Amino acid sequence: MLAVIAIVGGRLAFLTLRRPAMAPASTKSAPMTAERVARGKYLFEVVADCEGCHSQRDFSRFGGPLVRGGRGMGFVFRADLGLPGSVVAPNITPDRETGVGAWTDGEKIRAIRDGVTRDGRALFPMMGYPRFRNMSDEDAESVAAYLNTLAPVRNALPRTSLAFPVSLLIRSEPRPAGSVPPLDRNNRVKYGKYLVILAGCQECHTRTDQGKPVGQPFAGGEEFRLSPELVAVSANISPDPETGIGRWSEQRFLDAFYKYKGYLASGPPKSGPERFTLMPWLAFAQMEPEDLKAIYAHLMRQPPVANKVETHPGYGR
Repeated sequence: MLAVIAIVGGRLAFLTLRRPAMAPASTKSAPMTAERVARGKYLFEVVADCEGCHSQRDFSRFGGPLVRGGRGMGFVFRADLGLPGSVVAPNITPDRETGVGAWTDGEKIRAIRDGVTRDGRALFPMMGYPRFRNMSDEDAESVAAYLNTLAPVRNALPRTSLAFPVSLLIRSEPRPAGSVPPLDRNNRVKYGKYLVILAGCQECHTRTDQGKPVGQPFAGGEEFRLSPELVAVSANISPDPETGIGRWSEQRFLDAFYKYKGYLASGPPKSGPERFTLMPWLAFAQMEPEDLKAIYAHLMRQPPVANKVETHPGYGR
């Protein structure tokens, strides 16, 4: 018994004292060219949907559109959604006191791809750095360049505070991304895989248990608790012809996203529980056609998985 206690105590001490794996932040500044800023804006607002977590949104309307003036100012997630503590997406506007205005571009990129803050804390991996470490150097610099152009918003928020043992276990999640070369956008399937990773398609459309994948990739079935009473479930987007998107043409795939383009101009309607969604339709409706085609090409090369999913249990589809 004493041996067991010693082993457990030693392991706990190791986790308590352990620091996240990290490399020094780059001293290079992000090129502030029009092209880089535009690319960063596209990645931030559309592909990676960074503002989906880091901005204030109106969840009474379909898709949770951005609240005017709320871009990048941060968001505190509800405590009753089954999260392991108080989770806060911080203010990432250039405000020097409450945002990231005092951070170097290298520190911003390290947080995005490596999962480590300026002061060396591990970020909760709900922030997508495990997949963003695949982001190319050029794209990461572009996101940093775009962040530099945001209007600074003074909005002091508390830090994320996680319950034990998650607070210790996440310290093993960060790791240096190193240097990531750009993807050849002419290779549609490979570039589609890159976009799928950045957009978190597999992450949301694969069933997990305690954060670990247990379902087949892209087969759906992952539950997202929106309130104590309301659950939304991710759809099967594998190429299964009966329960997935195997019978969809490329044009039908594009239309599934572009049918929401009208909401971008007029504003989405009020939404009840039967239509509530965490799928970033409003962001992806702005994706370039060639990018959506690349995503479609990648998905169609995945193994088909028969898995019928009811996306809104109790409300029908």
